[in-house]
Amino acid sequence: MENKKILNAHKKKEEDVVVDLALRPTAWQDYVGQDKTKKNLKVILDASKKRGESSDHLLFYGQAGLGKTTLAYLVAKEMNANLKVTSGPALEKTGDLAAILTNLEKGDILFIDEAHRLNRMIEEVLYPALESRKLHLIVGKGPGARTLSIDLPPFTLVAATTRANLLSGPLRSRFGATFKLDYYEPVDIEAIVRRSAKLLNLKIDDKAIVVIAAASRFTPRTANRLLRRVRDYAEVNNLKVVDEAAAKNTLEMLEVDNLGLEPTDRQLLSIIIEKFHGGPVGIQTLAAALSDDQGIIEDVYEPYLMKIGLLNRTPAGRMATPEAYQHLGIKIPGDGGLV
Repeated sequence: MENKKILNAHKKKEEDVVVDLALRPTAWQDYVGQDKTKKNLKVILDASKKRGESSDHLLFYGQAGLGKTTLAYLVAKEMNANLKVTSGPALEKTGDLAAILTNLEKGDILFIDEAHRLNRMIEEVLYPALESRKLHLIVGKGPGARTLSIDLPPFTLVAATTRANLLSGPLRSRFGATFKLDYYEPVDIEAIVRRSAKLLNLKIDDKAIVVIAAASRFTPRTANRLLRRVRDYAEVNNLKVVDEAAAKNTLEMLEVDNLGLEPTDRQLLSIIIEKFHGGPVGIQTLAAALSDDQGIIEDVYEPYLMKIGLLNRTPAGRMATPEAYQHLGIKIPGDGGLV
């Protein structure tokens, strides 16, 4: 029975990956939002094509799920180039990177996701590859060791990261352009949900779209994930059209509230309020109290909570705002009632 559950879970995850790929925009006109980035990026790519050259190396950074990988695919399509994909954690040894670089052809685009997790040895190999298209390898050990230099074809590195501050200065300086992807506007998220529902052959009314968009944390990936679960709910309950009630019922089952907060988000705010009297509380203390990783708190929970005004990050530590008390239905000390 347990094996069957695990098998079903794996199958569900694989199905979600397939659906994610199907929902990913394949043309610029389908990529909703990030207008400033798209405009500046198009200038760079059009100029490169006009000169018949590879584009400058590009760095995309921002929270997870905002479309960095999708942009890399669109850049490759715009440049009519092959895209080679890898990630920072996958490049453990210099030989791993050397194998990829030596297999690049003229005009190829190398996409490195989670670039902030590249180790320093890998970065040292990247520097000459990005600047002068040279791959320097040390062959042998000891006194007999020698340096082998290999010429690389013109190529473009596209890197993505959620933690640009963890990239070394020398690596950041070698990108010709750096783009920050911001949280999406609600109207853009609604447009994304509407497009995804159409691709999934899911009939959904406008009120349901608004409910899903409001709980999506201003993030396309989250919006599409919620939409898939709404589709599951509609299928199980034999609904021909997804309405507002169906969307709300799905969110309630997932324990996602109207602001998109999940149980861990609410628990984090509750700990600050109830255990530390609203703060300030240091990040390490908060991580210990939440039994979660400090990096997860900083990367996943805090940015959104600060965006919607429920959390403040001060020099003394994290503090819950009056809006957080109100959202959780907790009385502010010394106040006559709820905010």
